Amino acid sequence: MLTTLLSFGYRMVRTTDARLLWKIGYNFGYKGIRSVQRFKARLKQGQTFPPFLYVSITNSCNLRCQGCWVDVDKPQSLISFEAMDRLIGNAKQHGNSFFGILGGEPFLHPDLIAILKAHPDCYFQIFTNGHAITDKMAAELRQAGNATPLVSVEGTEAVSDVRRGRKGVLNRTLAGIEACLRHRLITGVATSVCQSNFDDLVRESWIDTLIDKGVHYTWFHTYRPVGPVANPQLALTAEQGLQLRRFVLDMRNRKPIGIVDAYYDDRGEALCPAATGISHHISPFGDVEPCPVVQFANESIHDNQGDLFKTMTESPLLEDFRRTAAQATQGCIVLERPDLLKQVVERNGARDTTLRQNAMPELEQMESRPSQYNPGNEFPEENWAYRFAKKHWFFGFGAYT
Repeated sequence: MLTTLLSFGYRMVRTTDARLLWKIGYNFGYKGIRSVQRFKARLKQGQTFPPFLYVSITNSCNLRCQGCWVDVDKPQSLISFEAMDRLIGNAKQHGNSFFGILGGEPFLHPDLIAILKAHPDCYFQIFTNGHAITDKMAAELRQAGNATPLVSVEGTEAVSDVRRGRKGVLNRTLAGIEACLRHRLITGVATSVCQSNFDDLVRESWIDTLIDKGVHYTWFHTYRPVGPVANPQLALTAEQGLQLRRFVLDMRNRKPIGIVDAYYDDRGEALCPAATGISHHISPFGDVEPCPVVQFANESIHDNQGDLFKTMTESPLLEDFRRTAAQATQGCIVLERPDLLKQVVERNGARDTTLRQNAMPELEQMESRPSQYNPGNEFPEENWAYRFAKKHWFFGFGAYT
């Protein structure tokens, strides 16, 4: 394990530069730890304000992915620079420094780079298909220095075209990754693991390919059949979920690449980030939602004169979601208990935050499916570095006690 960590450190030093390493180490690492400590202190006072906020800054996208819950085919809506600046500024007052930027496709937002540059004391992870990352864009990201592109790869060339609803998707995505690496950006690759890409990407040779390309980290998250065209046949079985978990643990021990997961603590017990309160989501319309796939809300970033802390800590909907989800499962309530999610929505009179205005019928049609919660089949973290980090900075925070 030590050799693997040293090799990973060597790769990081060799393939990026000191300024970018400082930004991720200080803005995300050190300040992120402080943010989580403040979060845990607030929990003791009965306040829940997430240390990690995920913001979908636009609904527009050039792709039409299976299982996408975003209204990408509707007229563009986006969070303005002014609203994002206020949101980030308010969160910073309470110790936050990390923000996940989602879409749609974030690079279709005209002010994305301006947002990054307006907050050099923060760190941003940009979830993207990579198609808009040209050499010019990569150079701008390097100049900003405080963002890591997380580029989604959903399978082989043929599988990618089907999964993402367009032709030639994979080659354009790989071109975006290569542009990032040419400009020495700290670059990740994400995969929504499903039936059509499991055999191709949940394998050692894929990890080796990423390392050979120079990719610094990867994130395997499980496919959730939601949205107007849910494609439930792509959902993983319980056994595949366990296989994915074992694969991640094995690769962490043997491969010099970071491997992210957000659904297990140091003991290998399942968790839901939204149920623990460690993260919540802002929609492209400014709606405050429990997580990206739960498209119901009662509050907005524009409430309370833009005081997001007040809005989130006083939200009955978010509190009810966290309590109901934690009492029902340590996994994903969306997958396992859509019936309970419906009750939360109805109990709070939450509004549909989609443009299609069909989220409730979609929720009613969902069936119970396996999630990461599989009692009796827990696999603790084997790598000491991941185990230490999760134990102190990313675990259940008492949500399931």
